[in-house]
Amino acid sequence: MTIQHTGAYAAGTGIPSPRARARTRGRSRILRDLRERGGRGPRALTFAAGDLVVVSGLPGSGKSTLMRRTAGGRGVDSQDARERWDARMPRLLPYAVYRPLVRIAHYAGLRRALRSGASVVVHDCGTQSWVRGWLAREARRRGSDLHLVLLDVTPDTARAGQDARGRGVSAYAFARHRRAVGRLLRAAGTGRLPHGCASATLLDRDAADTLREITFGEAV
Repeated sequence: MTIQHTGAYAAGTGIPSPRARARTRGRSRILRDLRERGGRGPRALTFAAGDLVVVSGLPGSGKSTLMRRTAGGRGVDSQDARERWDARMPRLLPYAVYRPLVRIAHYAGLRRALRSGASVVVHDCGTQSWVRGWLAREARRRGSDLHLVLLDVTPDTARAGQDARGRGVSAYAFARHRRAVGRLLRAAGTGRLPHGCASATLLDRDAADTLREITFGEAV
């Protein structure tokens, strides 16, 4: 399978339209590396109507911030589910106690969003490969595509992001995330996109900060 390595693209363009995509499905996938452009990346990413986008990266890399700024109400973020549960739980109750309930709520919300048939932008920590498998199967069922947006920041930057939001992860959990995200980055860097993904877009912090919108519709 041929991987197309392309650079930045302007707002209003992006992944091929469904008609064009039908001509290339199964023959090529797209890797866009927008890192190290000094903030000169695109302000919008445009995908075909009905497609799904998964946003991955280290805890503290800015996934939730990016989604809230760009997804336009289409985002399904596990952080939102956690904040809703945090607000209703006693302050001294450790998150680990009710973490399973947060995950159930998040995946239930994701299931509802997928069943609606709408395009969805999904937060994925990178360690749950089965989530990408679920999204890839849903995309195939729709006759659409799954796209990966991967944030590449240093561990120190991610730790600083965790400190800024006042919520960190354990050293063990962070190490798991580093391994999982590292595998995704290494694979993408050699042109091997995750199974089921039609494209991958790699962002550093400057490129992520420049991005203002993720949209869905026929690309011209």
